[in-house]
Amino acid sequence: MKPAMETAAEENAEQSQERKGCFECCIKCLGGVPYASLVATILCFSGVALFCGCGHVALAGTVAILEQHFSTNTSDHALLSEVIQLMQYVIYGIASFFFLYGIILLAEGFYTTSAVKELHGEFKTTACGRCISGMFVFLTYVLGVAWLGVFGFSAVPVFMFYNIWSTCEVIKSPQTNGTAGVEQICVDIRQYGIIPWNAFPGRICGSALENICNTNEFYMSYHLFIVACAGAGATVIALLIYMMATTYNYAVLKFKSREDCCTKF
Repeated sequence: MKPAMETAAEENAEQSQERKGCFECCIKCLGGVPYASLVATILCFSGVALFCGCGHVALAGTVAILEQHFSTNTSDHALLSEVIQLMQYVIYGIASFFFLYGIILLAEGFYTTSAVKELHGEFKTTACGRCISGMFVFLTYVLGVAWLGVFGFSAVPVFMFYNIWSTCEVIKSPQTNGTAGVEQICVDIRQYGIIPWNAFPGRICGSALENICNTNEFYMSYHLFIVACAGAGATVIALLIYMMATTYNYAVLKFKSREDCCTKF
């Protein structure tokens, strides 16, 4: 009986040691996850998807509204149509680029986090590795500044559609609805500079403007531009997180050989 009891005790000790080793391995693996880069990647993918998808559909709806109501002559808005078509192609490029760039930054985050925490043996870094990390820091800063401009630019159509919508709300209000002054409330799309001043009609008033606001194209384009603007803002936040993560990890890689420090990124 005694040998059997000793054997059982040894087996339990081995199983306990295996569970303890598995737990420590899991903790070690979780410690190497770059959580900031992971959150930034998810936020970046979501923001770019919203901006590109909603922006593409909203631009197509804007062209339809202009062609049907504000500029019946095709030659008046031919340049705008070409610019919008070009922007739609640019959107495809932006989506593809940020899909690849987000994956690369996430992989770089895993590499630098594992390196500075010495999760895979003795810490080693090379000049090439530090140069690549520094390049990602610089590129992320440039993209962050560029996306601030994109975010500001995406707010322009939201402002334009909001002005049209607010004018329609004035027309629908009880104070003006049914009065002769309704037909004097107008929106001149030419003042925004998206179509030339000789475009016809260019200006829509009264009940005709109210009918435009009630169309599906206007409703969808307005709300899609809002979502696209929010997506651009989310991308800016993601790039800011990337900036902090890549800058911190680069600093740790650079000074690791001089002082013992660790990172949480």
